[in-house]
Amino acid sequence: MKYLKRSILRMKKREDHARKGFFGKTLLVGGNESFVGAPAMAAMAAESVLRAGSDIVVIAAPAKTAWAVSCIIPDAITKKFKCSHFTRAQAAGIIRLAEEFDVVLIGPGLGREKETLAFSREICRRINKPKVIDADALKAIRIQEVNNAILTPHAKELEIMLKNSRIKEKELKKNIGTNVVLAKGHIDQIISKDQTLYNRTGNAVMTKAGTGDVLAGLCAGFAAQGTGLFRAACMAAYLNGKVGDYLLKKRGRTFIASDLIKNIHKVFK
Repeated sequence: MKYLKRSILRMKKREDHARKGFFGKTLLVGGNESFVGAPAMAAMAAESVLRAGSDIVVIAAPAKTAWAVSCIIPDAITKKFKCSHFTRAQAAGIIRLAEEFDVVLIGPGLGREKETLAFSREICRRINKPKVIDADALKAIRIQEVNNAILTPHAKELEIMLKNSRIKEKELKKNIGTNVVLAKGHIDQIISKDQTLYNRTGNAVMTKAGTGDVLAGLCAGFAAQGTGLFRAACMAAYLNGKVGDYLLKKRGRTFIASDLIKNIHKVFK
């Protein structure tokens, strides 16, 4: 088994004459007015995108959720949709909007309504830009219908995704196509059709709510800078876990997902 090392975090120096947008624009699609935690999840994912180095993040969300997100993270721009939760009625607008961005992150706080799952499946299938598919969106897709995406399932989400795709876990590589699967666990697996790498940073305190949203945001933030999907997934897995290990030493079992974001700079500069 080949494990990730700290060297995976090396990146090129930012150019002195760079302008806003040079290092990537990310669209985040998420939120649900019925889900109280949705604004916080979307906000944590968005802030992680920025902390990873992407210049701009725009959050497309139902209007009330978007207003709440704006209060939590004024650094992000919000695109407000007149709905309580996303349905296929908003799909065409999201697909058009996605063309303006380098990467699209789909999933944080979306919810599991039947109409929302249908929306998720459609946009994941039809958006051709590099994508990160997380959380509830993973429960909607068939892997054979998706391309150019990082998929970030924990064990149960992976089980659901495989069932929807009508394949067994041993058949995953054969059906993965241009996608990358970051299978979260005690030891993370980062899987493409060509290779599998493993990450052992992280600890059991990171089972707390929101840590997956931070990870998905890091994936999108690195991918928006042109690192490539496989490397972006590797960087995000290593960094997320390494910050968790730092916090375990400093705070023990008391740290939460928002602490990960606040302490990224302790590990990644």
